Amino acid sequence: MNLAAAGAHPGFLSPTGVEIVFVLVGLATFGAALVTVTTKQLVHAALWLVAALGGVAVEYLLLTAEFIAWVQVLIYVGSVVVLLLFGLMLTKAPIGPSADADSGNRPVALAVAVVSAGTLVTLVVDAFRTTWIGLGTSAKGSTRVTGEALFRGWVLPFEALSVLLLAALVGAIVLSRRADPANSPAPAAGSPTPTPTPTPTATATPTPTATDGGTGGGGTEDAEDADPATDGEGRS
Repeated sequence: MNLAAAGAHPGFLSPTGVEIVFVLVGLATFGAALVTVTTKQLVHAALWLVAALGGVAVEYLLLTAEFIAWVQVLIYVGSVVVLLLFGLMLTKAPIGPSADADSGNRPVALAVAVVSAGTLVTLVVDAFRTTWIGLGTSAKGSTRVTGEALFRGWVLPFEALSVLLLAALVGAIVLSRRADPANSPAPAAGSPTPTPTPTPTATATPTPTATDGGTGGGGTEDAEDADPATDGEGRS
């Protein structure tokens, strides 16, 4: 970058209002992303992911890329996060803190994240060090320019991403299918066979029958307890 270009644009010591807001929103987005990967509550992680993706959309708006900003909101915030929440609710995931959310590999994950972020920042700064984009016009972020760049120069990565998403969808369907008990494998030859529990059977209780000396309401005990004298008088 030559001196004329350096004098035409403000430096880091005299930032504009848009640059200050850009840095503040970037810090808030970084904080939301950090909480997303460190919290042990899955639902809270999904909600903090909404804040992080929303911050990225605001950054696009500050860069006058309105179309990319609304795509970020509609696809990522409005579809992907809602899909994640539905997945958490329908798979009976724990709502509270979950010990399984911590794999114990935080140092390795932190090292990989730092190396990846450092590599990305280095490549971006080296590629666009002397490139200045005028934010007064939105020609670079319009739908026409984005569509031409997507379906001309980036059509092969676009199709590869479509195949990748299709493979992820098929894998999610396969993993979410429940095992059918009828198709469950038989127990091994050496495994003990469970003994069936005997079912208790009901015992039939005999009902008393009426005798010749009594009516339908009297039974055998009534005939035996009757007075012989009274019985004789009744017969005479």
